[in-house]
Amino acid sequence: MLDYFEDIQFAEKHWFWLMLVLPVMIGWYIWRVKKLEGEVNFSSFTLFKGIKTSMRAKFRHSLFVLRILAFAFMIAALARPQSRSSWKDSKTEGIDIVVSLDLSLSMLAKDFKPNRMEVAKKVVQDFIDARPNDRIGLVTFGGVAFTQCPLTSDHKVLKNMFPQIKAGSLDQGTAIGLGLATAVARIKESKAKSKVVILISDGVNNAGEIAPMTAGELAKTFDVRVYCIGTGSRGKALQPVAIYAQGEYEYDYVDVEIDEKVMTDIADMTGGKYFRATNTESLKNICKEIDKLEKTIISEKSFTNKAEHFLPLAITAAILLLLEFVLRFTVFRAVP
Repeated sequence: MLDYFEDIQFAEKHWFWLMLVLPVMIGWYIWRVKKLEGEVNFSSFTLFKGIKTSMRAKFRHSLFVLRILAFAFMIAALARPQSRSSWKDSKTEGIDIVVSLDLSLSMLAKDFKPNRMEVAKKVVQDFIDARPNDRIGLVTFGGVAFTQCPLTSDHKVLKNMFPQIKAGSLDQGTAIGLGLATAVARIKESKAKSKVVILISDGVNNAGEIAPMTAGELAKTFDVRVYCIGTGSRGKALQPVAIYAQGEYEYDYVDVEIDEKVMTDIADMTGGKYFRATNTESLKNICKEIDKLEKTIISEKSFTNKAEHFLPLAITAAILLLLEFVLRFTVFRAVP
């Protein structure tokens, strides 16, 4: 019965005020039973030893219980329980965004705690949470580029991919151009008025067959704004310089080299902006910039279908009343 009411709404809840009559009925019944009880005096109870209480006497109050239950079910039926399949016309503002994330080994540098990779993943996930109406996709790149998730509004599916994203999982190198070009390829067919790529990298392009500026020109051709984030502190940072057979890394202090000029040029030519992420605030700044963009209006059509569920309650009430009537004139029939 609890499962039955789990998705139920009552159209006329005011009928439930009649439930206040139930305590009155119970009180009246108790008062009436006590008033009708007779009193007989006996000198000893020995005459009653061995006499068992009959089933009829034990269940003498069951008729009243059936009547109370029937009354409660009748009230619930009058309140018109309904289940609803809700579809409606709605408009949601959003934009299409593809995040292109660098997975080169240098993203394990410890100038961010615990490292650049984990901080970038956490900030990107927070960014996704802050954009509930946007379609968002994810591209990762190292020496090659890979589409982790195409554009989707199912952000739960997208975020479930982040635990499996590891620095160094793709070929060695930093193919910034290829990472950007792949992201543009995923968003170029979008009908959204605002199309955005967020490129996160901590190095200089040294792999891939597409130059970063060529990928930038491609983004400009398809009206894709590119926001670039150079991730890394200034000066030297403790980062992997060698990998052992067991998958462990040897760390050393290495100069942080980020091709800020190229990333700035790409951002400028596409109408985006370049940020240097020396802390986790940079991506929050990008979020503020994206909020200023013109948003696409996404229309959704729906309908509302209501189903009445009073009949099972009414039938239950009728069965209880019928059962009370039958028992009253059979098992519990009073003899004159």
